[in-house]
Amino acid sequence: QIQDLCRLELDSSQEHIEEFKGRRAGNYWRKFHVISWINAAFKQFYGSIQKSDYIALRSGFIREHCSGNPTYNFHKYMLRTLEHDFKKIVGLSWYLWIFVVIFLLLNVKGWHSFFWLSFLPLALLVIVGAKLEHIISELAMEAARRDDREKDVPFRPSDELFWFHWPPLVLYLIHFILFQNSFEIAFFLWILATYSFKSCMMEGVQLIIPRLVIGVIVQVLCSYSTLPLYALVSQMGSEFKET
Repeated sequence: QIQDLCRLELDSSQEHIEEFKGRRAGNYWRKFHVISWINAAFKQFYGSIQKSDYIALRSGFIREHCSGNPTYNFHKYMLRTLEHDFKKIVGLSWYLWIFVVIFLLLNVKGWHSFFWLSFLPLALLVIVGAKLEHIISELAMEAARRDDREKDVPFRPSDELFWFHWPPLVLYLIHFILFQNSFEIAFFLWILATYSFKSCMMEGVQLIIPRLVIGVIVQVLCSYSTLPLYALVSQMGSEFKET
């Protein structure tokens, strides 16, 4: 009976893998590097992860790392690793304090440095999200290139898919993005409480409102799209995570 259930799950996974390949790699224009990156950048804003994506990535992970245990609870493992990584995301590190010092030293009259720096977390977040989406597309294209003899293993997770072949770099970037965005908002509230809204440190309403709007967008986008993407795609490295 267990073998029958495993066979049914395998058949279902194969259907979703075919859907995954057709949707992610079926378009001729996505074979071009620039088009693939542009599509990945916009994909993170709508339907960043579909059911077929999750099942295909889960299937590739299990067949690569747990081939002897097809019923491995990938979802529980993924949540456990996310909880472990989340402790790092909300923590503080020495390089973040160096950034704070630089941030404060750049507060020169006329530079509007606080305004321009508020765009940094948004730009980095879009780049990170595009990279994670692009990794999924690369895996789909690899699966589409495999012939019938290799269908049992749709693709092979690899560290080479990530920047500098180092998956933790994505975690450090998300850590920096959320810290910098939170510091921006906290610094604004501190000035508001200490010096009032009419203080010269507030610059002007035309600069304050965009900063606050960008801060909210970064928090929403990161929690709605980037972190779920990271939780799934970060499992596509060459090895198990330490959890």
